[in-house]
Amino acid sequence: MRSLKYFAAGAVLMCSVAANASITIGSITPGTNPYSGPVPTYDFDSGAGTPSYTGGAVVSGSIDSVHAQPYGSLGGYYSVGPADGQPGTIDLSSFGDITSLSFLWGSVDSYNVLNFLDASGNVLASFTGSDIFNPATGSQTDPNTNPVVTFLLSGADITDFAKLQLTTNPSQNAFEIDNLAINPVPEPATWGLMLLGFAGVGFAMRRSKSKVRLAQIA
Repeated sequence: MRSLKYFAAGAVLMCSVAANASITIGSITPGTNPYSGPVPTYDFDSGAGTPSYTGGAVVSGSIDSVHAQPYGSLGGYYSVGPADGQPGTIDLSSFGDITSLSFLWGSVDSYNVLNFLDASGNVLASFTGSDIFNPATGSQTDPNTNPVVTFLLSGADITDFAKLQLTTNPSQNAFEIDNLAINPVPEPATWGLMLLGFAGVGFAMRRSKSKVRLAQIA
């Protein structure tokens, strides 16, 4: 049971640390072809592969001066810009609390702007292409300008975050993403199962130690 107590104490500590809300970049990993990042929640292909969105367009392939398939991307992807429409807003409110998300950011340009919004449209955090890679040249073949980017949420932002908003320079195309992976906060029932699992592991370890001591005494 001591292991369970340590786990519970750690959980309380993590909650207290997360009290200060923030949205930060957790990692930036150069892209690969084919894509080898986190399993996507949405791959922007047909059916359930596309999230609810307004503005922008789900497209495939590349059209010069309009949009470019992200390096390593297959099938559909999401694009915003003068040709495809903007701003583009992806509604993720159905997930409830979200602790992290990642996506393949295609041909990063300095004028790409990503906003994290609450349900009322207020900006919680904002990032530009230059925050992801500098110089953000928009290269369509350089893994560094086609990275998988992971964002981490903490505190009130875990609950407040509801939408991703993508914009780009009004006269320059485009901002493209693919393979959006969402990590929501586990449901209470899931936490309960995790606690039971840790308790079981602690109990099994205590029994194992007791058997070893008895064997040594014998």
